[in-house]
Amino acid sequence: MTAYPDVFATTREQMRILIVDDIPDNIKSLNAILEEDYSISFATYWKKALEVAERTLPDLILLDILMPDMDGYEICRRLKSDPTTRDIPVIFITALDGEAEEEKGLAAGAADYITKPFHPAIVKLRVRNHLMLKLQRDRLAALTMTDGLTEIANRRRLDLHLDAEWRRCVRTESLLSAVMIDIDQFKPLNDHFGHAAGDECLRRVAQALDGVPRRPGDLVARIGGEEFVCLLPGTDAKGAMTIAQRFCDVVRELEIPHPCSTVSEFVTVSCGVGTATPTMDGEPESVLKDADANLYKAKKNGRNQAVGP
Repeated sequence: MTAYPDVFATTREQMRILIVDDIPDNIKSLNAILEEDYSISFATYWKKALEVAERTLPDLILLDILMPDMDGYEICRRLKSDPTTRDIPVIFITALDGEAEEEKGLAAGAADYITKPFHPAIVKLRVRNHLMLKLQRDRLAALTMTDGLTEIANRRRLDLHLDAEWRRCVRTESLLSAVMIDIDQFKPLNDHFGHAAGDECLRRVAQALDGVPRRPGDLVARIGGEEFVCLLPGTDAKGAMTIAQRFCDVVRELEIPHPCSTVSEFVTVSCGVGTATPTMDGEPESVLKDADANLYKAKKNGRNQAVGP
């Protein structure tokens, strides 16, 4: 126990495990072993398993191989082929005990293999080990997807999120909106006050923008220079315009002096909104292109405003 960093002890109670088994007694046994340390959900059928995994994004999945209609190997392959769930580690738990079965499970994408009957101490340790590895991977991934200056999502994170949310909206037949945001006349401000002040302005604006959206699927990212994008899955044009107007308001409320601005004594932003109905053969970037086109209109109309479809 003491070999692990203390941070894991404070994090594990927030970590989620999905147990997939068609036999309720097996679920009860695993739940009894793990419920004290983790948040547990379960599924007894393959469709439910895939639905719960995509909706809740557990940190680990314990998956039985011998399932009705679709075996655990195929369930695992489907999880690994979906960008939304592919990074969730899967541990097979099964009565099948042999090198061929273990090889097949690992080839399907499983991280480990535990045989029945359960040995509580082994289950706990293997679950703990894989959750610790995932925690470390997640933290490393977060660093590569965070803008170093503003500490919000970067372009790489936006691209991955856009692809995943486009696919999700296709499946749920939902709208996807985007807001393109640009700090008005930032270059004159940067030239006037210097790069240090310019960087501080970017940080304050970024944090203000990041605090506006409230839902888990919403994302604000810095895509370069003084440009930002907000993705809003499941949001129509009217809802996205409300968010865009709020972006304008929160930046004005910062009251960052801008003596070089032709529209206000303080720093302001212009916003363009795009809304799409994602389809399988559609192009995710299209919603950003529409938002960018409306951002151009906002600038042409005098800046310090939001323009939508």
